[in-house]
Amino acid sequence: MNWCDYATYARQSADELARDCEVQVFRAKGPGGQGVNTTDSAVRMTHVPTGITVTARETRSQFQNRQLCLQKIQRIIERRAQPPHLRKKTKVPKGSRERRLADKHHRSQLKRMRGRAGDE
Repeated sequence: MNWCDYATYARQSADELARDCEVQVFRAKGPGGQGVNTTDSAVRMTHVPTGITVTARETRSQFQNRQLCLQKIQRIIERRAQPPHLRKKTKVPKGSRERRLADKHHRSQLKRMRGRAGDE
């Protein structure tokens, strides 16, 4: 996909984005004790058209984690929807070109002088 495709998704509302997403809920790992071990509060969302997958397990509420996932997907899509920066072709400055040629000439002189004593 290129940035134009992402731009079309960036214009969609959160509800429209949510319709295109597959949602998986699971038990979050890590600190939190019994609250974490017994509830399926962590959310993994995949935006099917783009293939973007995000996970949220910051809060104990599954609803809030769904909202966080949608916000993450929106931020990623908006970042990818930015057009690439156009590069301006520049010329090599005259001084740099002359220094490089002078260095090449000097190097060739050194190599030319490396021959044996009686070769000339």
